Amino acid sequence: MTIPLTLPALAAPGLRHGFFTRRGGVSVGGFASLNCSLSGRDERERVRENRRRAAAALGLESAALHGLTQVHGVAVAEVDATGWAEGEGPEADALVTRRPGVALGIVTADCAPVLFADAAAGVIGAAHAGWRGAVAGVLEATLAAMERLGARRDRITAGIGPCIGQASYEVGRDLREAVLARAAGDARFLAPGRSADRWQFDLAGYCAARLGGLGLAAVEDIAQDTLAKGDTFFSHRRRTLAGEGPIGHQLSAIALAG
Repeated sequence: MTIPLTLPALAAPGLRHGFFTRRGGVSVGGFASLNCSLSGRDERERVRENRRRAAAALGLESAALHGLTQVHGVAVAEVDATGWAEGEGPEADALVTRRPGVALGIVTADCAPVLFADAAAGVIGAAHAGWRGAVAGVLEATLAAMERLGARRDRITAGIGPCIGQASYEVGRDLREAVLARAAGDARFLAPGRSADRWQFDLAGYCAARLGGLGLAAVEDIAQDTLAKGDTFFSHRRRTLAGEGPIGHQLSAIALAG
């Protein structure tokens, strides 16, 4: 069965959400089994079936699931009355809507998927937060887009899904300098690495802290390390370290009940 992980922060009436794992799909090999990325080398029909199963787990048809062409930036797309066809999402790293019956989907394989909701206003959002996007402000951009649709920050709840954990995420000087250039105090998210020019970055903690200073009603982290749990999650870093071939991406999605 295709059963996603969920968070209490997003369990409000009128909301449906899920952080899907790699289990419960039909893909094989490095894509096994619930690969939901349409931009990789997996067989498209297998991916379409996987996405259908994920949408069904949220009580929706596959056409309700809207995704993006993710580029590690800060652009936010709105799913309005028309939306877009499967696989034709714009280049952006977050999306928002006030349209019932639409699922906002983000695919990841180590980056942080972040889901947002103001249930009272009927406004939801979803963001793809790799370190570049998180540092540049994709989370704040998502909140601003939600506010333009009528959401209020003091009612918005946010859930940070499975991503690479600090113990697994060794980074170099480029990431450290980018993080510290914005705020020197963010050095607290960089633990010493195994050598003098390496650090261990706490991506989920960094995202939580960025969100925590914005006056949201709640911020919750699912605390699942994608690299450490190979039977449960896809991980780009794990694949790279092992010298493996192409892999899949897991889906995180949120919807307003129709």
